[in-house]
Order: sequence, then structure tokens, then C-alpha cells
Amino acid sequence: MKKNLFHFVWISLMIFAVSCAETPEKEFRSAEEINQTLGRGVNMGNTFEAPDEHAWGNPWDPEYFEIMADIGFSHVRIPIRWTTPERSMAEPPYTIFPEFMNRIQKVVDTALKNGLHAVINLHHHQELFENPLENRDRFLAQWVQIASFFKDYPDSLVFEILNEPHHNLTPELWNEFLRDALEIIREENPERTVMIGTANWGGLGGLPELSLPDDPRLILTIHYYNPFQFTHQGASWVEDHPVMEWVGTTWDNTKEERQAVKDEFEFAIEFARKHNVPVHIGEFGSIQFADMESRARWTNFLARWFDEQGFSWAYWEFSADNYGFYNPQTREFAMPLKNALLHDPMPEPSDK
Repeated sequence: MKKNLFHFVWISLMIFAVSCAETPEKEFRSAEEINQTLGRGVNMGNTFEAPDEHAWGNPWDPEYFEIMADIGFSHVRIPIRWTTPERSMAEPPYTIFPEFMNRIQKVVDTALKNGLHAVINLHHHQELFENPLENRDRFLAQWVQIASFFKDYPDSLVFEILNEPHHNLTPELWNEFLRDALEIIREENPERTVMIGTANWGGLGGLPELSLPDDPRLILTIHYYNPFQFTHQGASWVEDHPVMEWVGTTWDNTKEERQAVKDEFEFAIEFARKHNVPVHIGEFGSIQFADMESRARWTNFLARWFDEQGFSWAYWEFSADNYGFYNPQTREFAMPLKNALLHDPMPEPSDK
């Protein structure tokens, strides 16, 4: 009896072992599938890309991610400045301090816990933009650490290599740097979806000079703030433009205004088709100095039109001044913007 029991247990264990060996590991989804799942998102802006989390008046609250998920967003983009003296070393080995890495881990974990996909990036890397060659090693060393730290995370975490390359980080240099960073990421994250943006501030203008690596798990990310006189009217940080003279600029949802958007994206749509790469609109938003009716019309048209194109998107942004639509003090939404993003269908164009 004992002998028969032994054989039964042994055979059962062998069958279990074989069945486990034959069960494939869960594969990461394709970039296209990830992009579809990202869907509609929002930026956690003016928080971790600030010099200090509290510096720009919008510190993170874990409740924000619960709210985002509850009202219908599928992902959150988390802009992050890694280069301040309190967050990382400016000299070799360019260590990101554990306290800050753990803080970002908590933020990412909270997003995933609430059912949101998360996009993390390198944001406001001013040293790299001013002196690319001198800061290349630091840029790449940061990605070594970030990619290694998050290597075991599910595919619901997406990496974005760098926000809005510009200035001395020319399109030619950016094409080199992005390949170097992607190669580093791939060492421990061979299947993770990675977003790549354009030089010249991340917009459509830099797309013709972008050289995408041959990698099937990429998403092209583009920022869109046109017409600039409308979205940035009165913006104090914009230099060399008469921003105060722009105050009062409206967006009326005319056929001509809509066609201008479509014309500007024509090359991007063809680029994406040619390179078989999905598109994410990583930022779009209009400033609080514009009238709310125009802001809602512009936001609604873009959100619905991006949906129609199969683009995922992340509105700029959630809870800060200037562009946000949620007030943390009153716990109220700017309902015209919330509805324009998530609920309102696209109306017919204006006859104005």
C-alpha cells in the first residue's frame, strides 16, 4: 500500500512538473495593444518634474490616481526630473538616491494598484539640453538605474526616454542618444514598450528628422499645443513672444480651425503608417487665461479626433494651476473640460 502511494505521489508530481514546464510565461503585449489600452490619460504635471515636489504648488496625493481612474482615465503620465542635487549625483557614478527612487516606485505602484497604466520619463534634463556630449554619460547612467530598478514590473509600466529634446540636443544628436538609451533599456527590459519623442521640443516640427530604431515595441509620442497663441496666451514662462497681446484669442471650432489640425497631422499619420508605429499624444492643453468655452471646444475636438485616429493621449494636466481641471482645495472639477475630455461627443463645426 505504501509503495503504491509512493508511486501515485511520484507520478502526480511528475505530471505537475511537466504541466508547469509546458505552460508558457505570460508574454508582454505588443506596442499596438499597449497603446490601445493606454487610451485616454492625463499628466501628473507640475509635481515630480518640478525642482522639488512642492516647488510648483502641486505635490502628489495618492488619492489623485484613484480619482483619475474613477472618472474614466486609463493611464497617467508621470513627468520626472531626476537631476536635482537632492535626487541624484551630478558626478560619476551618477547615482539616483534611493529615497527618490523609492518615492517614484510608490507613485508607480499606486497608479498600477488603481488600474492605471503608468508612463515615466526623464523630464527637464536641462544639463543635457545645454551640453549634450558632456552630459551623455549621466543621461545613460540614469537609464541604466531606472531600467534595472523597474525591470520586473508588468507591461502596464511604459518608459519614455526623454521629454522634449531641444536646444543643443539637435535632431542629429537626439537620433544617436535615443538609440543608446534604448539599447540600455533593452538589456533588462527586452519586451517593455518604450515611447520616443521628437527633437525641437517634442512636437510635429521635429518629426521629419526623427530616425526610429528597428524595434517593434516602440510608441511615437508627440506634443501638440497649436495654435500656440491660443494655448499659451498670457503664459509668463514663454520668452520672445508677446504673450500678453495674445490674451483674448479664441478657438471657435470652425471648419478652417479643424482642417488646420488635420493638415498639421497629415505627415505624422503617414509616418506612423510607414514605420508601423502607434502614436501617443503625450501632451496637449490650453491655458486658464483662455475663455472656458474656447478651451472646452478645442479640448473636445482634439480628444475626439485623436480617438478617431487610434491615438492614445494624455491631457496636460490634472491638478495644477494654468492647465489643470481638478481643484485640490475645493475638490471640484472644471466640468466643461472634464466633459470635453471624457464624455462629450464631437459636435458639428461652427458656422462662425
